[in-house]
Amino acid sequence: MVPRSGLHLGKQRRGVVARILVAVNDFGFSWHMAKDDFDVPKLAAYLHLTPQQVTRLADRGKLPGRKVGGQWRFAQADIHHWLEQKIGVSDEEQLVEMEGVLERADRTADREPVSISDLLPLEAISIPLPARTRGSVIQKMVELASRTGYVMDKARMLEAVRTREELHPTALDNGIALMHPRRPMPSILARPLLAMGRTPQGIPFGGHAGALTDVFFLICSTADRVHLRVLARLSRLIADPRFLPELRSLTDAVAVRRLVRDAEARLSE
Repeated sequence: MVPRSGLHLGKQRRGVVARILVAVNDFGFSWHMAKDDFDVPKLAAYLHLTPQQVTRLADRGKLPGRKVGGQWRFAQADIHHWLEQKIGVSDEEQLVEMEGVLERADRTADREPVSISDLLPLEAISIPLPARTRGSVIQKMVELASRTGYVMDKARMLEAVRTREELHPTALDNGIALMHPRRPMPSILARPLLAMGRTPQGIPFGGHAGALTDVFFLICSTADRVHLRVLARLSRLIADPRFLPELRSLTDAVAVRRLVRDAEARLSE
C-alpha cells in the first residue's frame, strides 16, 4: 500500500504564505516581465516581506538563491518553483484562499474555477498505466497526453518533463506525482490539458524517505497563471481524504472522470 500523509503549515509558515498570496495578487503573474534576477529588496517587495526576512530565509536555505559578489540573487524561474512548493504544503484553508487569489489575479479568466475534469480527456487516462520504472512512467504519461492531439511536439514535451523530474522530483509522500515541465510550453500545446495514470503497484519516483508512487498526473499548461491555478485545484482534490482511496479503487477512465467531477462539486459545497 502506498503511504498517505496530510498537508500542514505552522503559524509562521502561514504568515509567509499569506504574504505570498498578496504578492501574487498585486503583481498579476509578471514572472516573464522582468529581465533581471531579483536582489533582496526587489524580492522583498515582490513577496511583501521585509528585506531582513528575505535574507534570513535565504541564509537558512528556505529560499532558492545564489550569492554574487557577496549579495543574494534569485532567479525568477526558481522563485516560481518555490511558489509551487508553497501550494504543495498548504492545508485546505490555505488552498481555498490560494485558489481564490489565483483566479482574481488571472485577468484572462472568467472568474470560474479551473475544471480538472474538463482538462482531463478520457483518452488521457490510463488504468493500469503499463510502466514499472521512473523513465517508462514519464514516457507513457507524455504518450497519454499526446493521444489527445493537443501536444504538437511529443519529443519536446518528453524532454521537458524528464528535465523537470531530474531537477526537482514531483512525487509527494501520499503516493501521487504532479508531473509537469519546468515552464509552460504554449508553442507546442493547442490548449492546457491533464493526463492521469495509475500503475498496478507503487514505484520509486523520487518521494521522500523512499515513499513509492502509483498515481501520476501530468500537467501541460500554456501559461504560469494556468499552471498554478491547476496545481492549486488538484491539490485541493488530493487533500480531500475521500479522493485518493476512491481513485485507487477505480478500474476505468469513465469512472475516474466521474470521480473527479464529483469531487470538484464537493469543493463548492
